[in-house]
Amino acid sequence: MSPARAKEAFLRHPLLWSLAAGQVLGFLGCLIAALGRASSLAGLFAVSAGVGLFLVWPLLLTLLNLAFLIRRAKRAAARRVGQAVEGATLAAGSLFTALLLSISEVRFADWPVPLQNAQRHTPVASWGAPTVAVLAAVGLLGYLLLRLVPLPKLPPLAAVLAMAALYLGCGVCLLWIAQVFTARYWLLALFPANCLLIAAKAVRDLVAQWREQCPRREAAARYQARPLLGRMAALLENAANWPWLAGLLMWPLLGVLVGLLALFGQAPDAVLRAWSETSDWNLSRQVSPPNVIYDEHYLCTVAAGGHRRLVKPLRPGCRHGHRVTVNRQLCVANAFEQLLEERAPRFHRLVRGLYDRLGYPVARHIRSPYLADAVYLLMKPAEWLFLTVLYLFDPLPENRIAVQYPHRPLPGGYRR
Repeated sequence: MSPARAKEAFLRHPLLWSLAAGQVLGFLGCLIAALGRASSLAGLFAVSAGVGLFLVWPLLLTLLNLAFLIRRAKRAAARRVGQAVEGATLAAGSLFTALLLSISEVRFADWPVPLQNAQRHTPVASWGAPTVAVLAAVGLLGYLLLRLVPLPKLPPLAAVLAMAALYLGCGVCLLWIAQVFTARYWLLALFPANCLLIAAKAVRDLVAQWREQCPRREAAARYQARPLLGRMAALLENAANWPWLAGLLMWPLLGVLVGLLALFGQAPDAVLRAWSETSDWNLSRQVSPPNVIYDEHYLCTVAAGGHRRLVKPLRPGCRHGHRVTVNRQLCVANAFEQLLEERAPRFHRLVRGLYDRLGYPVARHIRSPYLADAVYLLMKPAEWLFLTVLYLFDPLPENRIAVQYPHRPLPGGYRR
């Protein structure tokens, strides 16, 4: 296929071709990564399809948005392609970001709430999320007004106001990128980065179209009378002034929105504090409690995840360098295992191997407080048995129980 025919085919079905390119590149990448490894062909196709759709295709859309920003499309067919790419970016970006947040370790919980394992607190404080959502919605509304309303029907002041609203949305995107951009969560910054490209392209295209379609009005603006009202009219009639006028109008628009949100209980400074009153992120200024570790020890899981009135957590402890929640049942079981290892090491290895094979798979399914309560109750007879053995063979059983899982690991200490 010649370059001209390939370009024509792309202009006819840009999204289909970009999707196909994403699948091909995803398959090639997975194929290269799988070289030398034993993997089934069906699994390779499944993984490559996911990589092509959720990773390569968004990157291709980003490159297309950047290309359309650098070089403005003048032909009608090319402009339609640019608008189709914008629509696909907004739709797929919103959906993919929501999916990524749902499967990631990010939780919609504020910084004082203890989390589990590698989970992270919300990047936007829950109490300030309505303010951020309203600003993002206003930015989207400004973009839709600029893109969907025909230029001859768009008054200059309305265009400037729409640009100002679009700038507020861009501010939210910049704050989101600054908050979440890390080596682990860089994909979360991809969609707002595309929104910035789309916004810049929308403003550039509107000004260029006004110059092309309404040259007489701009020329007439230079010869208007010079009173204050005439000067303001002359500024609005010249489309080259719209971007910086929108930058000025953005601040009073932000003040109006903040005032309206304050009537509904939002703090006036929520625009900024919603990002700083968080933990675990780039702009965070708070330090959250250490995460509770749900590791492979299912009694640790029970102590941390059961209802407090039943499992009765006593204090935080340390296991394998991680913070865990300790209750009486966990300390008794660990003291019993320590005694067993001292008095009968061979039998201990047999019991430990059985525990590792059965207990670890059970721990992965204890993700409900009610399941943790059930395991706690089922382990009660074993706890009484362990306690009986300790009181029979240990001269100071309560001392042994009390020193299990201290706040800091002891040198040479017993930690299972």
